[in-house]
Amino acid sequence: MTTIADFTVTTNRGESLDLSAKLGTVLLVVNTASKCGFTPQYDGLEKLYQQFRDKGFEVLGFPCNQFGGQEPGKADEIAEFCKVNFGVTFPLMAKVEVNGPEASPLFDWMKKEAKGLMGSTSIKWNFTKFLVDREGHVVKRYGPQDTPAAIAKDIAKLL
Repeated sequence: MTTIADFTVTTNRGESLDLSAKLGTVLLVVNTASKCGFTPQYDGLEKLYQQFRDKGFEVLGFPCNQFGGQEPGKADEIAEFCKVNFGVTFPLMAKVEVNGPEASPLFDWMKKEAKGLMGSTSIKWNFTKFLVDREGHVVKRYGPQDTPAAIAKDIAKLL
């Protein structure tokens, strides 16, 4: 059975990150953007990270420019924006595509594991979130309108 441990991603510094290193950690994987109406969710994501990180929780942010060109920056610009405006300390990855032929294999897998409305596998917008348990299985998918604060109870159950 496939788990998150079967994937390797690239950090915003260009380094490979084997996600098998994240087994044992509850993860919230999010496609993000700096110029989106949902961008203030960075603040809520950071609050979740601070609240639960000592219990084995981490947020992984994946910038994506597929929705309205709302993440045009380079990796260092995105990281600086997130740190200065929202105090982000959780890990940011390299920019990815989440839909289409160039989609990240990680996102292709998560979309199939936790489908969207009416069984849709495509991601509709920025700040779609996937909750992954300690064993690396996708537990739930949340839409952009689902605030980080509303997810806290689900995270707490997995910790």
